[in-house]
Amino acid sequence: MKALQYSEYGPSSVLHVVDLDEPQVAAGRVRIAVRAVGVNPYDWKVRSGAFGDTSPTRLPVVPHSDAAGVVDAVGDGVEGVVVGDEVFGVAVGGASAEYAVLRFWTPKPAGMSFAEAAGMPNVVETAGRALALLGLEKGQTLVVNGASGGVGIAAVQLAVARGAAVIGTASERNHEFVRGLGAVPVTYGAGLADRIRAIAPQGVDVALDTAGRGAVAELVTLTPRPADVVSIADFEAPSHGARVTNGSEGRSWSTLTEAAALYVEGRFTMPVDRTFPLAEAAAAHDLSESGHVRGKIFLTL
Repeated sequence: MKALQYSEYGPSSVLHVVDLDEPQVAAGRVRIAVRAVGVNPYDWKVRSGAFGDTSPTRLPVVPHSDAAGVVDAVGDGVEGVVVGDEVFGVAVGGASAEYAVLRFWTPKPAGMSFAEAAGMPNVVETAGRALALLGLEKGQTLVVNGASGGVGIAAVQLAVARGAAVIGTASERNHEFVRGLGAVPVTYGAGLADRIRAIAPQGVDVALDTAGRGAVAELVTLTPRPADVVSIADFEAPSHGARVTNGSEGRSWSTLTEAAALYVEGRFTMPVDRTFPLAEAAAAHDLSESGHVRGKIFLTL
C-alpha cells in the first residue's frame, strides 16, 4: 500500500510516500480503507524533532493519527460495526496510508464528509477533556483563548451546546467566524483581561488556553482561582497556578460520539481549511506550522 513516512526528524522535506505492507487488524480493533487524514500541530512538532527521540520512540514513522474511512476488516471481539461502515477515529501505527487500524472509532454521520470527520478525533477529545477538567457547568462563562483553531472550535461548540456562555479570542479577521460558532469574539494580545472584563463585567468562571501565546498570566486574573484555567499548549502555565492537560491523566474519547450527535442536530461543525493529496503532505505540514489556519487541514486518499 502507499503510505506517508519519515525516517529522520527534520523539516517537512523528510516526508516521503513509500510502499509498505498493509497493517493487519487485531482483536478489539477495526481496519479502514482511509479516505481522509487530519493534520494537527502535534504532527509537525513530532516530525521536526521538537520532542527529541522520545515521541515516537522508533523510526521510521507513518505520521498522523486522525482518520476517517470505510471499515474493511473487523477484529475479534468487536461488536456494533461491520465491513462497509463509515467511521472516524484514532489510528494505531499511523493513519497516513491507504489502510489504517483504529483503536477507537465512532460512526460517521451520513451527512458529514470524510474530511470533516478526519478533523474531529484529537481536537474533539482534547476539548472534551479540558472542559471536564474545568468542570464546566450550564450557565457558566468560559473563555477560550484561540477560538478559531481546531481545539478552540471544538471547545466553543461543545460548551455552547452544554449551556455555557463563551468568549473566544481570535484575530479580528476571524471574529465573524467565532461569532458564528456561538461565542462572543475578542481580540487576543496585550490587554486581553481588560477587554474580557468589558464584555463580561459579571466575571468569568473558567478559561481554556489552546494557543499558548502567553495569555495564561492574564487569564488567571479573570477566574475565581488560577486553577480554573487549563492550558493545552503553555507548559509554563503551572508557574501561574493554572493547570496543563496532555492526556496523561486520562482521555475523553466518548466526546467524539457527543460531537457526532451534535453534528446531526446542526450544532457542531469542523471547518475544512484546505485539503492536500498524500504526495503533498509537506505543504500541508508547512501550512499548519505557519499558524495561519482557520479550521483543519487534511490529507485525502
